[in-house]
Amino acid sequence: MATLEESLAWTETPLPEALKNLEPETQEALARYIKTVVDFKTDGFDELYHAIGSIVRFIPHFIVIPLMVEHIRPQISAGVCKTMGVDQAVNYANDLPLEYFSEVSRHLDNDLMARILEKMKRNQAEKIILYELLHHRSHMLGIAEHLDRRMLEFVAKNLDTNGFSDSDPELAAHKLLVEKIRDLH
Repeated sequence: MATLEESLAWTETPLPEALKNLEPETQEALARYIKTVVDFKTDGFDELYHAIGSIVRFIPHFIVIPLMVEHIRPQISAGVCKTMGVDQAVNYANDLPLEYFSEVSRHLDNDLMARILEKMKRNQAEKIILYELLHHRSHMLGIAEHLDRRMLEFVAKNLDTNGFSDSDPELAAHKLLVEKIRDLH
């Protein structure tokens, strides 16, 4: 069975040392308990996200975007985005500030982010890719694994693959992607 740390990697929160030393059976029971608590506390969120996504379609972007950035946490915006189709999500993504969209993107799965980037206005998508390569390279590499050739070529052009060493953990996590990118050059 997976370790407690692997089971709870989705929380993106470091596991306290005291919990790492628990017996495997206790770790499994703790992981199940945490998942049960989270499921109980977030029950109904999917319906809420879907309702928000349906409602905002009727509100002009010039109203929704500032309200979203000012009053809605990126994690909530990501939950709403997951319930929208890619086309509707792209309409908002094109207008969101770079830093806010970057935060939202970290709560979306890589394949969905790739589909959104591919359909965004080219200039805006390229700004996001450059920002992510600079500030969250591993995250961008995860997304790049799902990009079409055109977008992957832009990533390749702006990623210095020569700077990676074989002992770099980032390289190890994305080794096939880095090789694919090197082949594009």
